[in-house]
Amino acid sequence: MSQLLAAVGEALYGPRWQSDLARDLGVSDRTMRRWAAGTHQPPPGLADELLRLARARRVLLWQLEFKLTKSHA
Repeated sequence: MSQLLAAVGEALYGPRWQSDLARDLGVSDRTMRRWAAGTHQPPPGLADELLRLARARRVLLWQLEFKLTKSHA
Protein backbone atom coordinates (compact mmCIF):
# COMPACT_ATOMS: atom_id res chain seq x y z
CA MET A 1 0.00 0.00 0.00
CA SER A 2 2.89 2.39 0.66
CA GLN A 3 3.90 2.42 -3.02
CA LEU A 4 0.35 3.14 -4.13
CA LEU A 5 0.04 5.83 -1.47
CA ALA A 6 3.22 7.49 -2.74
CA ALA A 7 2.11 7.23 -6.37
CA VAL A 8 -1.28 8.80 -5.66
CA GLY A 9 0.21 11.43 -3.38
CA GLU A 10 2.78 12.49 -5.94
CA ALA A 11 0.23 12.54 -8.76
CA LEU A 12 -2.10 14.75 -6.74
CA TYR A 13 0.37 17.05 -4.98
CA GLY A 14 3.78 16.72 -6.63
CA PRO A 15 7.10 15.60 -5.17
CA ARG A 16 6.47 17.13 -1.74
CA TRP A 17 3.12 15.41 -1.37
CA GLN A 18 3.19 14.07 2.18
CA SER A 19 2.21 17.22 4.08
CA ASP A 20 -0.54 18.20 1.65
CA LEU A 21 -2.05 14.73 1.57
CA ALA A 22 -1.84 14.46 5.36
CA ARG A 23 -3.71 17.76 5.66
CA ASP A 24 -6.45 16.70 3.26
CA LEU A 25 -6.87 13.37 5.04
CA GLY A 26 -6.87 14.99 8.47
CA VAL A 27 -3.84 13.13 9.80
CA SER A 28 -0.48 14.31 11.08
CA ASP A 29 2.62 14.54 8.91
CA ARG A 30 4.20 11.92 11.14
CA THR A 31 1.35 9.49 10.50
CA MET A 32 1.66 10.05 6.76
CA ARG A 33 5.42 9.45 6.87
CA ARG A 34 4.85 6.18 8.75
CA TRP A 35 2.31 5.00 6.21
CA ALA A 36 4.58 6.01 3.32
CA ALA A 37 7.55 4.22 4.85
CA GLY A 38 5.46 1.11 5.42
CA THR A 39 6.25 1.02 9.13
CA HIS A 40 2.59 1.46 10.08
CA GLN A 41 -0.47 0.06 8.38
CA PRO A 42 -2.93 2.70 7.12
CA PRO A 43 -6.59 2.33 8.06
CA PRO A 44 -8.79 0.14 5.85
CA GLY A 45 -10.72 3.12 4.43
CA LEU A 46 -7.64 4.92 3.12
CA ALA A 47 -8.04 3.62 -0.43
CA ASP A 48 -11.57 5.02 -0.52
CA GLU A 49 -10.35 8.41 0.68
CA LEU A 50 -7.57 8.46 -1.91
CA LEU A 51 -10.11 7.62 -4.59
CA ARG A 52 -12.35 10.46 -3.38
CA LEU A 53 -9.46 12.94 -3.58
CA ALA A 54 -8.41 11.70 -7.03
CA ARG A 55 -11.96 12.03 -8.34
CA ALA A 56 -12.27 15.54 -6.94
CA ARG A 57 -9.02 16.53 -8.64
CA ARG A 58 -10.22 14.98 -11.89
CA VAL A 59 -13.41 17.05 -11.80
CA LEU A 60 -11.41 20.22 -11.13
CA LEU A 61 -9.08 19.46 -14.03
CA TRP A 62 -12.02 18.80 -16.35
CA GLN A 63 -13.55 22.14 -15.37
CA LEU A 64 -10.28 23.94 -16.02
CA GLU A 65 -9.86 22.16 -19.35
CA PHE A 66 -13.34 23.26 -20.35
CA LYS A 67 -12.63 26.89 -19.42
CA LEU A 68 -9.32 26.85 -21.26
CA THR A 69 -10.91 25.32 -24.34
CA LYS A 70 -13.66 27.96 -24.36
CA SER A 71 -11.21 30.83 -23.89
CA HIS A 72 -8.95 29.49 -26.62
CA ALA A 73 -11.69 29.16 -29.25
